[in-house]
Order: sequence, then structure tokens, then C-alpha cells
Amino acid sequence: MPQKKSLLNLLVLILLLVPAAIMAQVKNPVKWTYSAKKLSTGKYELHMTAIIEKGWHIYSQNTPDGGPVPTAFTFTKNPLVTLSGPVKETGKLESHFEKLFDVDVKQYSDKVDFVQTVTVKGNVKTNVAGKVEYMLCNDKECLPPKEVNFSIALQ
Repeated sequence: MPQKKSLLNLLVLILLLVPAAIMAQVKNPVKWTYSAKKLSTGKYELHMTAIIEKGWHIYSQNTPDGGPVPTAFTFTKNPLVTLSGPVKETGKLESHFEKLFDVDVKQYSDKVDFVQTVTVKGNVKTNVAGKVEYMLCNDKECLPPKEVNFSIALQ
């Protein structure tokens, strides 16, 4: 009988924890979109756009050390594609002193467009793949840093 009670307690515990784990995974206050804009023959702008729910913010790539995790892009090597310069940020940059991190943080609310210029070698169709790492916070909590893979077609 003690074994059945122990098994029942374990089952109840699992049933209580599963919904909490599912809810924790569901919280994602940012939506990413990816697109390519052709500038000229073989030259494109890649747009990696974060649309952020009200009350949340994402951090600039230029957030200082000691602060929250800055947004960072890593591109998969493609011999047909050359990156031109760093990823640029377009949006309303906010800067303020954050007591939690004891640094001046740089962040975006609502929307930010990250833009990378690339050149394609030859007249071919290919794609640019990679991942973005980012962190989101609001005035009550910060979510753990997250990595998302992406792939953008160049035609």
C-alpha cells in the first residue's frame, strides 16, 4: 500500500508541474520576421525584425559588459555570400541606468530592425542562415537568453 501512495503522490506532482512548465515555455513576448531586399545585382539587405510586446524590451548589440545579454547574430558560412560590415540597428534606441546590472543599458521597445548587407557571388539563388541570441525583460522580470535559428532566401 505505501508503494501505491508514493506512486499516486508522484503522479499528482507531475500533473501539477506539467502545466507550469508548458506555460513557462509559452511566454515569448517577441515575434521575429526575416526578409531580404534586393538593392542591386547581387547586393541585398537582410532584415531581421523583432516586434516586441508592450511592456517588454530587447537589448542592443552594443549593451556593455556586465549588463544583460546583448542581441547577437551568428551567420552560417556560405561560400556564395559575403557579409558587408556589421549588423546595423534601426529603431528608437533607449538608454538608461539599470540598477539590477549596475550599468547603462541600451534597449529597444515595440520594434527594432536589424539590417545586414550581403553580396552574392554570381547570379545564383541561395540563402543566408544563422541564429540570433537575445534576452527580453520588462519591469518585473527577465526571461532567460534564447537562441532562434533563421534562414533568409536570396533570389
